[in-house]
Amino acid sequence: MDLFSLPRLGVVVPPENPTAEPEFNHLLGTGLNVYTARFPTTPGLGLRRMLETYNEVLPDTLGDFGGLRLDATVVACSASHYLLDPAGDRAFCEELSVRVRHPVRSSTQAVLAACEALGVSRLTLVSPYEPWLTDVSRAYWERAGLTVDGVVLVPAGRTPEGAEHYDPYAVGLPSLRERLRAHLGGRRPPVDSALLFTGTGMATLAALHELAREEPARVLLTSNLASAWWARRVTGTRGGQVHPLLRRLDAGDPPGGLTAGRPRGATA
Repeated sequence: MDLFSLPRLGVVVPPENPTAEPEFNHLLGTGLNVYTARFPTTPGLGLRRMLETYNEVLPDTLGDFGGLRLDATVVACSASHYLLDPAGDRAFCEELSVRVRHPVRSSTQAVLAACEALGVSRLTLVSPYEPWLTDVSRAYWERAGLTVDGVVLVPAGRTPEGAEHYDPYAVGLPSLRERLRAHLGGRRPPVDSALLFTGTGMATLAALHELAREEPARVLLTSNLASAWWARRVTGTRGGQVHPLLRRLDAGDPPGGLTAGRPRGATA
């Protein structure tokens, strides 16, 4: 295999995100080559203003790839695109695609494309975000026409005062597993309610591997998993050794998944 003949995927990530690149490389295996650019740091800005800044500087950040020829790019920052409604998010991505002359999609639009192809109309959100941002996330999916059956909040820990502390980059597998067990062990969501782990910064592959064995009939999605799924389809990549979770999505995706119908809130 000629390593450098593989399709090239660009990934744009927040500066402190420790998860996106390892998960993309692990998911895509030998199918695509992954190249990254990072948003600039935003010292002193609050979370919402930081996310707004990411949207403002995204065109310039895509320019950081310079003359590198890419076949597709994923913006691996769901939270900034939750601030846009699904139609605005789609239009923004289309504008960027024209600008850089290859398909560009946010991870949020990739999730919508996967939901359309897989026939998913209901979600249960697993969110490491602060409650206000989780509410923004929920509103985004509902505006896209999806039913949100419930939300599992996953804090990273507690402050010295005892309040729950939220940081997607600091969520460990034990706390994620504990919250999922508590939710799924109680009033279980309907089997047709896909579990969506929101955001690109929370490490999820180990938890999903366990859930895939326990709930084989349920669709499991993450921002990174859906983005890898979209990238393979938009670049026409079906070969290579890929992660079992990606193969699991492939098995549930009918032929022509991205072209069988216009994805809800997204385009191929």
